[in-house]
Amino acid sequence: MTGRDGGADIGPLGDFDPVVILVRPQLAENIGTTARAMANGGLFHLRIVAPRDGWPQERAWYASSGADRILDAAQVFETVDDAVADLHRIFATCPRPRHVVKPVMTARGAAAELRVASTRGLRTGILFGPERAGLDNEDMARADTLVRYPLNPKFMSLNLAQAVLIMAYEWFLTEDMTPPRELMTNETHVATKGEMENFMSHLVRDLDETNFLRNEQKRPGMLRNLRHFFTRGEVTEQELRTLHGVVSELSSARRNRS
Repeated sequence: MTGRDGGADIGPLGDFDPVVILVRPQLAENIGTTARAMANGGLFHLRIVAPRDGWPQERAWYASSGADRILDAAQVFETVDDAVADLHRIFATCPRPRHVVKPVMTARGAAAELRVASTRGLRTGILFGPERAGLDNEDMARADTLVRYPLNPKFMSLNLAQAVLIMAYEWFLTEDMTPPRELMTNETHVATKGEMENFMSHLVRDLDETNFLRNEQKRPGMLRNLRHFFTRGEVTEQELRTLHGVVSELSSARRNRS
């Protein structure tokens, strides 16, 4: 049933990663894009409860953009009870709780709890409802915790794959060690303090030749401002070489005019 020669080489990242459970999904394409969203966030286990058009559906594979193996391994169940029977903790996405008394968490908070459960060896699942109306009260009654996404209150509409992607992304972040900010230096490197000091000496020497720093009272402050300017960011060695060239060229042009 794979439309893409087996798709990407993906599989479970952990033994107790959450199971994504689609309850009565309506369109095969939405199941496919859900698989794609799961693969983005490192989730693999997919269960489908009473799909409207039956299963398998070729259109799902074509919509998955290569997440074929998730669809190949997907399990189909007739009821929510059957789908969650072997799981220990169940979370249910819910745009608006309807007379249900249960804990409600954000996606980020739920992902953190899912990670804790996973480290304890507990099997967990996340319920996602049908595209048109979401989970009903009977579905949510099977969940231990409800999950709501803090979105624009004037427009909270998400499609199925978007809802899954938010949870998958938050799940992935619970163990991701990517720094929030880094400098892409490519073929160069961040300049050392010695390289920076060498450039500052070059700059000050040429500025002295032009009498730019002739005011002795202002000189210390002007030098500090220049140093602050060049040390505020992460200047690279390549950038310093360019600046050396600029200063040398300006000095040479000035001498030639003299």
